[in-house]
Amino acid sequence: MAVGSSFPSRTTAAAAPQPSAASAVQAAPANPEFLTTDEAGAFLRLSPRTLEKQRVLGGGPRFRKFGARVVYAAADLRAWADSHTYGMTSDPGYVQRDSVR
Repeated sequence: MAVGSSFPSRTTAAAAPQPSAASAVQAAPANPEFLTTDEAGAFLRLSPRTLEKQRVLGGGPRFRKFGARVVYAAADLRAWADSHTYGMTSDPGYVQRDSVR
């Protein structure tokens, strides 16, 4: 690189990264209170399509609608997961179906 160049060198740019105001606004919080369908699916290790089906047929976690957006509260996802805890396959609640096929 030439000595009189107007471009900053790589070492200067790498040494002092400056976060922009736009990237700070777009950064999601580490533990959001509300999750999208994709995030809720990843949280529960379920397909987002499964959560969409459960919204229609029933049996899934509680959800909220903010306008057209569907979100899940993290506390509701944990409560739903905790309600589906069984000790063995012969538990009385295990054989009951929560949704209609």
